[in-house]
Amino acid sequence: MRFHTRKWVKPEDLNPNGSLFGGKLLAWLDEELALYSIVQLENPRIVTKHMSEINFRSSARQGDIVEIGIDVVKFGHTSLTLKCEARNMMTRETIITIDETVMVNLGENGKPKAHGKTEIEFVKDRLG
Repeated sequence: MRFHTRKWVKPEDLNPNGSLFGGKLLAWLDEELALYSIVQLENPRIVTKHMSEINFRSSARQGDIVEIGIDVVKFGHTSLTLKCEARNMMTRETIITIDETVMVNLGENGKPKAHGKTEIEFVKDRLG
């Protein structure tokens, strides 16, 4: 799994227990999954259709740096299925895992549209 994105846990990200609010972490993950899909499918019209079981395994505290990793599970006809993990950058302890998130490629009419992709492409390879 490739870990690229990092988020710094700030006071506004905390729950009353003083740990990272789960909803904030899920918002970070959903945004990263969408951005990853937009780049892979070369379309800004991407929506989250489904998330499998969300497994919170540990927490993060103010000042921690959370890094987010994403891997492709499979390419569908109109979708991209991804798995992701967030972990504490310093301790490498896993905070959350989601085994499957289905992101759907939409056309201008807002309906699912075939994307024609079958494998991971790196932006540097598109430009060269």
